[in-house]
Amino acid sequence: MLPWFQNGQFPLYLAPMAGVTDLVFRRICKELGADVMVTEFVSAEGIIQADERTRVYTEFEETQRPVGVQLFGADGPRMAEAAKKIIDWKQPDFIDINFGCPVKKVVSRNGGSSLLKDCPVLAEVASSIAKGVGDQVPVTAKIRIGWDQSLINAPEVCHILEDCGMQAIAIHGRTRAQGYSGEADWEVIDECTSKVTVPVIGNGDIETGQDVEIRRNTTGVSGVMIGRAAMQYPWVFRDAKHYLETGEHPAPVPVEERWELILRHSQMLNEWGKFPTEKHAMQSLRSRLMAYSKGLPQGKLLRSRFSTVSSIAELEDIASEYLNRLPERVPLPSTPAIS
Repeated sequence: MLPWFQNGQFPLYLAPMAGVTDLVFRRICKELGADVMVTEFVSAEGIIQADERTRVYTEFEETQRPVGVQLFGADGPRMAEAAKKIIDWKQPDFIDINFGCPVKKVVSRNGGSSLLKDCPVLAEVASSIAKGVGDQVPVTAKIRIGWDQSLINAPEVCHILEDCGMQAIAIHGRTRAQGYSGEADWEVIDECTSKVTVPVIGNGDIETGQDVEIRRNTTGVSGVMIGRAAMQYPWVFRDAKHYLETGEHPAPVPVEERWELILRHSQMLNEWGKFPTEKHAMQSLRSRLMAYSKGLPQGKLLRSRFSTVSSIAELEDIASEYLNRLPERVPLPSTPAIS
């Protein structure tokens, strides 16, 4: 069994999210209590071609362990080759295979959740990677419960994946057709836990410690994976652990502390070195700022400001103006003041 499931541990995973769970955001979530990290998915072909733009997605820090690198593709031998290259580069704690991504550009290339419709190819990919990697690192997989309501086949897929050597399976409780709409079906996730002996990690609609406790107590999952809630409120991991230990919800994080994290995130992203200029880094951060704003008063006005932010100094000005006005709840101007 993977070490992070031993001795009754119930790990909280940060879900892999393209454009979100980069090295900097994983650093933040690890500090705030996430137990297991998974990188953004990377193209097996990009890894094989030694594409530097692809390789940067596999970067992680030692403090982020246990961490897995997630691969997508539909050619088993090529993906196995890519997995071995990643292991040579970084020696991650595990390799994860993406069989769940619903994004059209991934599905159209026979990757992600499209393989839920083609179990023979899914099995070939999983077994090729497991055999290619051997005992160097464990191999895990992430799936959805099915392609659409007419093809909910996660229990069958889990059985196949275990036979192919997967050592843990994460399941998002929605079909590919659902995207992120509707509610996650935890009954199907629970059914999957009875079909395999490897740990199953449940994913979908986990927003609080109480949500974690309910799923731990009412299903057979061995851990949970948190995605969108962490984008808005990365303290969700810390708060969940507090609830599990005490049965009490901690007080919400003060607005001032939220802004401290937002500004620190921007500084770390700029210092990372991935982006050629500060402007590029801040443009990349805009979508993350949008997510952070959803937990703040006057979030709509903030989003209009965040949509054009292009420097750390500008973000600092927005923060100062916001915090100075907050006690009186004076509306923020919808556009930056002209000096």
